[in-house]
Amino acid sequence: MNGSCAEDGVHRKSKVEGKIMTDTDGPDAPEDGQRPLSTRVLQVDIAKVGHISFASNSDSPLEDLNVTLNDKSPDAAHLLEAARHLRETNIPVAFPTETVYGLGADATRSAAVRGIYTAKQRPLDNPLIVHICSLSQLRTILQPQPRALPSPYTIIEETDSFDDPIPPIYAPLIKRFWPGPLTILLPNFSHSILAPEVTAGLPTFGARMPSSLLALALIKLAGVPLAAPSANASTRPSPTTAQHVKHDLDGRISIILDGGPCNVGVESTVVDGLSDPPSILRPGGISIEQLRACPGWELTIVAYKDGSEAEKAPRAPGMKYKHYSPKARVILVETGIGDDLQPSLVQSYLDQGARSIGILRTKRWKAFLEPAAESSSSTHTNGHSADILMSVPSAVHYTHRINGSLSPSGPPNDVDVWDIALGNSTPDIARGLFSGLRELDQCGVDVIFVEGIDDAEGDAAAAVMNRLRKAAEVEVRA
Repeated sequence: MNGSCAEDGVHRKSKVEGKIMTDTDGPDAPEDGQRPLSTRVLQVDIAKVGHISFASNSDSPLEDLNVTLNDKSPDAAHLLEAARHLRETNIPVAFPTETVYGLGADATRSAAVRGIYTAKQRPLDNPLIVHICSLSQLRTILQPQPRALPSPYTIIEETDSFDDPIPPIYAPLIKRFWPGPLTILLPNFSHSILAPEVTAGLPTFGARMPSSLLALALIKLAGVPLAAPSANASTRPSPTTAQHVKHDLDGRISIILDGGPCNVGVESTVVDGLSDPPSILRPGGISIEQLRACPGWELTIVAYKDGSEAEKAPRAPGMKYKHYSPKARVILVETGIGDDLQPSLVQSYLDQGARSIGILRTKRWKAFLEPAAESSSSTHTNGHSADILMSVPSAVHYTHRINGSLSPSGPPNDVDVWDIALGNSTPDIARGLFSGLRELDQCGVDVIFVEGIDDAEGDAAAAVMNRLRKAAEVEVRA
């Protein structure tokens, strides 16, 4: 059976349903507008934009960012348009980072930050990460007089003062991992320039300097720090391509900057160095082993759960609510359950009426079902262009004739199988995880079987399993 993963056209309401933003949503936009936006995808090849580099300073190489644009480049014009849009309107802009696509807005203006929550339909008590392009920009956010912080933040006190407002505990991490997929938790000092919606009422905020040159240039040209969660509809898998963003937020934002697929594929690691011992609040592109190799971080602990923590106020994004979930049921098979997907497990869902299944394979599983003799297979590319397909997993589709072969109770029938192999390496699995979940969801499968990996396998393994456990409806363990 040949086929493609057609869009089902179903709009599912989130727990937080915001109004549709309109083209008039500038600084004085009316609150009751309902006309959907015209969403444009603007291509930006960062190699054609101009020259982007950090100012030469041996003592502080990340102190400032220099951006010199090619005034004849359409790509540079797209970047400038997006930066102007961020400064002059309350409608967020989607842009790529090395981790996932972000949905950015001026972190200093409440109306702009509220635009993020509206577009994503995101709960208002879920804090946002502030993206910066230089250490000097971070210092403009950090004021020299902190307010008292409640327990467990024992390192920064009301009476403490530093020549550098960036807490010294973070110096080795900034030196080693910035710019990159690491978010640090910082005190939200009194009279902060950050909009209160950024912190969701918390006495702290998360800050990150992305390594994506496109993201850095956009922040520099906008002239403000950008509050930016992932650019997906709330609870859905994070977007790693511009097409993913368009699928979720079409009509809710005006501009998507398309810089190609993301390299890391899972969000940043969030760390808290304000408490003793330091802790990881969200796993991501930097592993606990890498953190513990840094001075002052040898005793780093894990302070997150792989499930949602709905009863607590989240100290970082991704801690409280269900995340990363496709529409289909996700069945996560933890490592240690044999070397292949068990037929009895699949049959149990076929007995419940499933007739279209997705399989997301990682390190050990072989292709589970063979195509029926009369059927042919096809590959779905989700509309991606050829130049990015190497980074985007594709589903191989075939029809399997079941004649009671999976178990004695199995009725003779056809089942559609959509199979994706993410690869054997942890970086490949991380890079393709969200895209694979989205691909299978768009194929309209009833259930997705996912092969888990060992949390300790590679730098991003803990992040991969954290995202899968949050997405899964059922976990199968040894």
